[in-house]
Amino acid sequence: MSTAILTGPPVPGSSLDADLRSLGFHVEVASGPHETGTLLAAVPAGQRVAVVDPRFVGHLHALRLALTDPRFPAAAAPGVLTAQPEARPALARALDRAAVPAGAPAAGTALPDAAAAALDADGVAVHRPQLGTLVAAVPDDPEARHRARAAVEAVDEEAVRLRSAVKAHDGFFTTFFISPYSRYIARWCARRGLTPNQVTTASLLTALLAAGCAATGERGGFVAAGVLLLVSFVLDCTDGQLARYSLQYSTMGAWLDATFDRAKEYSFYAGLALGAARSGDDVWFLALGAMVLMTCRHVVDFSFNEANAPSAGGTAKTSLALSSRLDNVGWTVWARRMIILPIGERWAMIAVLTAVTSPRTVFWALIIGCAFGACYTTAGRLLRSLRSTAPRTDGAARALADLADSGPLAEAVARVTARRAPTGFLAPLLALLGAAAVVCTAALTGPGWAVVGAAAGYVVLSGLAVAAPLKGALDWLVRPVFRAAEYGTILLLAAGADSAHALPAAFGLVAAVAYHHYDTVYRIRGGTGAPPAWLVRTIGGHEGRTLVVAVLAALSANRGNDFTSALTALAVAVGLVALVESVRFWVSSGAPAVHDEGETA
Repeated sequence: MSTAILTGPPVPGSSLDADLRSLGFHVEVASGPHETGTLLAAVPAGQRVAVVDPRFVGHLHALRLALTDPRFPAAAAPGVLTAQPEARPALARALDRAAVPAGAPAAGTALPDAAAAALDADGVAVHRPQLGTLVAAVPDDPEARHRARAAVEAVDEEAVRLRSAVKAHDGFFTTFFISPYSRYIARWCARRGLTPNQVTTASLLTALLAAGCAATGERGGFVAAGVLLLVSFVLDCTDGQLARYSLQYSTMGAWLDATFDRAKEYSFYAGLALGAARSGDDVWFLALGAMVLMTCRHVVDFSFNEANAPSAGGTAKTSLALSSRLDNVGWTVWARRMIILPIGERWAMIAVLTAVTSPRTVFWALIIGCAFGACYTTAGRLLRSLRSTAPRTDGAARALADLADSGPLAEAVARVTARRAPTGFLAPLLALLGAAAVVCTAALTGPGWAVVGAAAGYVVLSGLAVAAPLKGALDWLVRPVFRAAEYGTILLLAAGADSAHALPAAFGLVAAVAYHHYDTVYRIRGGTGAPPAWLVRTIGGHEGRTLVVAVLAALSANRGNDFTSALTALAVAVGLVALVESVRFWVSSGAPAVHDEGETA
């Protein structure tokens, strides 16, 4: 239960008391501003508290946006202020400073507004939601009150709420083919008490059913798979719109939405590969290649965003002039969103091609489209980084180091060589040299001891790359290079092995490792820090796993299915350890609520 404190007796005829109760607040009424602090002190320390001017006139959804969003410790709108438990002490101090000796706020200022200004002056971040056409006002006289009520009546609150449920920067397909009706599905879910996590789970189950249909290898199964994949995507859009419509944000919800997206997509790739195998077409190499490419592309996005977080100078300061000019030309915005093949366009393409063509065609289209999108976005980020003068903060450098997923071997090298740590562009260059050595050797020689030697060199170079804080202009590239090296080595060694079903086993291993890497991203985005050091050490780090796979491939050469068995065992071990720790953390985590928009839908 949350408590709302009216700073004075309600205005006759006002619905404010009922509105606050409908939002889940227990309402207390102070005899005047001087009693507000006393009532605040009486509220249990673990409760959210709202301070509301009794003259407030506005839309119910304006109150909802200002007072119930779980993501912010403190939030305010004209005439209303709220604080979650962690901001309660600051609110008490602000109320004391906001009141004048006579026990009332400064003339013409509502007490919640004066307290919000005091919080700002005290360095406490106060969220102020964008209300748009919604009304939130504190009229001083009957005439102003009448005008405010007329303004409330003139706005269709529900239409505004539905519009605001849709993500602001969706892709073309989602904006014009999904959101026009999925927002109404979100409202239907909200009115029946469904949660975003339940809708997310339904989307996952639908995608798994689609993968099962694709695995039949029959034309009817492929058609059903395409339809079900689109239904899954509609539900995937609906869960976020439901969260925005009802303000049901949570850290776990953001994590589930992101990780389930990958689980759905990778499961569908596996279903297509199984279906193709039933008709005698082995496309596991293409399936794994598509997964590697897509994951590495996301890694580029994550690393660049962490390196240029607002606290580190903000990505807005590094934007290119041409890009900014193109944003003012309507058609270029949609064209630029479509050519990077975001999730909406990507899933639509996969669904349609699955229904009318073959799995091999699906994967080639996916690889070509994603490769182009990856080149386009990476080139833009490289140019932005080279033009940027914003300094990299210690927090950004620490996030990049955590995202690197360096294991005990790389850490040992980094400790030994710390005094000769690289500067400038040396970190990404060393990472690139190590990655190129191991990947090229695996491609040219196949499984063997030459790859083991290259992997050992990769261990040394990857340790050198992270021996100093990653504060260089291009140091965000280190992590994508590490991911490409590990995933690419596994792919090429499995493809070159004489072990039957090595590629499906490698698919499972890369999926397990990618899960760990996505989990790391969302822990950091949720403000909870990187996974525990014991987890990274237990599963070896990127360089340890690369070396282990190279050794296993060399030992299993010409020994039948030994390499498949080894990859399967490693995939199960890594997957179980990462998944169990991840589930334990997210179930028990006290992380603050977030709503991560994730990949453009």
